[in-house]
Amino acid sequence: MPSAHNAVNDPGTPARPAGLRKIVAASLIGTTIEWYDYFLYGSAAALVFGRVFFPESDPLTGTLLSFLTYAIGFAARPIGAVVFGHFGDRMGRKKLLVISLLMMGLSTALIGCVPGYDTIGVAAPLLLTTLRLIQGFALGGEWGGAVLLVSEHGEAHRRGFWASWPQAGAPAGNLVAVGVLSLMTTVLSDDAFNAWGWRVPFLLSAVLVMIGLWIRLSVDESPLFKEALAKAEQRKAERRSEQLPFVAVLRHHWRDVLVAMGARMAENISYYVITAFVLTYCVEHLKIDKQTSLNAVLIGSAVQFCLIPLFGALSDRLGRRPVYLVGAAGVGLWSWAFFALLDTRSLPALVLAVTVGLVFHSAMYAPQAAFFSELFATRMRYTGASIGAQLSSVAAGAPAPLIATALLSSSGGSTSISVYMGLAALITVVAVVASRETRGRDLAAIEPDDSPAGPATERRTAASA
Repeated sequence: MPSAHNAVNDPGTPARPAGLRKIVAASLIGTTIEWYDYFLYGSAAALVFGRVFFPESDPLTGTLLSFLTYAIGFAARPIGAVVFGHFGDRMGRKKLLVISLLMMGLSTALIGCVPGYDTIGVAAPLLLTTLRLIQGFALGGEWGGAVLLVSEHGEAHRRGFWASWPQAGAPAGNLVAVGVLSLMTTVLSDDAFNAWGWRVPFLLSAVLVMIGLWIRLSVDESPLFKEALAKAEQRKAERRSEQLPFVAVLRHHWRDVLVAMGARMAENISYYVITAFVLTYCVEHLKIDKQTSLNAVLIGSAVQFCLIPLFGALSDRLGRRPVYLVGAAGVGLWSWAFFALLDTRSLPALVLAVTVGLVFHSAMYAPQAAFFSELFATRMRYTGASIGAQLSSVAAGAPAPLIATALLSSSGGSTSISVYMGLAALITVVAVVASRETRGRDLAAIEPDDSPAGPATERRTAASA
């Protein structure tokens, strides 16, 4: 049995460069649109939802309540991960990605139609919360399918690079979301923006979804998944029992799920503090205007979009763990400088704070797609990767802006928030150090141990022996 880090080419027929680029483009555009929808909510929660849906509260409390509805969406993400993962492992990645895109786009467009508290009272935040739950459910199934569609095509030695492109959809989506909001705050007065201007970016989602849907329908399943599906059909014909993907993951891959959850703590918490909570900190606490705060996030997201493929390629050379560890340690240390720079109220300092923070975040986020894909066997990969990623989002990303806002409200300063980010970084460092290097793993050769608590192992197939 070779060690987990031995480079072995995937069996089967990898996608040719032109075909692989098409698959990467489809995944990137789809994830960009879905993250646009998701991040748009977070930015709007920081800037306007407190006034529109919780007008009877003071500004900071209203923001806290709007972040609570923001956090609730994360609760639906593990459920989406289980449901989409189950059917994605049974029916294919492509079909489920189309469904998730439609669900996300329609729920986002409907958020732009929800009347405010002044019009329909308590029904307004209830409708907002319901649509947020649908967003979370859809995104819970989106991430795993998008990265696996790319990871399962192509060759092992460049998987980190190619699989990082769907990850670039996150800063791209945030870039578009913040850019549209920034444009609206520039051309509209505060009264007009609060009254109706914030709705335009949400309604725009309906148009973007149609574009993403057209592109996603043009790609095909990976040969690797088709092979696994054929084997599953053969077992079914032979009347051999087939475990549900969720049960199989908990039986064979529970250690890998814990590694994925721990690895996401610093990545998830830092991102939502740097890109969502920063707007509240600057606008409500430092009294910096919306436009300046949005511009800082806009510039940082543009830089991150360019860096993610570079860090993905670096993980192909150095390994997933070293690159990930640099990002985790870096973001924990940078959290102290981050708030010190924000407190200067200077635009260059704001841009530096956000951009460097997102550089360290990129070092974690870029290799994550390949890293998580290489942890799980094909017949349960969608479920395993999605559960590992989304369970952590409930404990990490969901409450991050909420906890940061509460810490700011109780202490009046940022020291406790820096401690919070530092502890998250420590958890991630421990999880990644405890994991095994996965660079170069043959995805077709990953098989779970037969023992109930056994970790995933790797074997040589006849094609690669």
